[in-house]
Amino acid sequence: MKYQEQLTPWVVYQITPDMQRQVVIRFRRRNDADSYLKVLTQTRPSAKFIVAFDAPPVAAQSASEAALV
Repeated sequence: MKYQEQLTPWVVYQITPDMQRQVVIRFRRRNDADSYLKVLTQTRPSAKFIVAFDAPPVAAQSASEAALV
């Protein structure tokens, strides 16, 4: 995940007819993403959008690290 994407974890996705997600825009705060989603649904009522938190991937622990915990 790029550094800029880590700074903006809230993503507005458009759901395409074949159930794929397409990134529309990214935000730092959830309320900003929700506000933008509201505008999108008013301007494009036939399209489907969702807001999601795009967390960075978690690195897998090795067996020796897991034993220490």
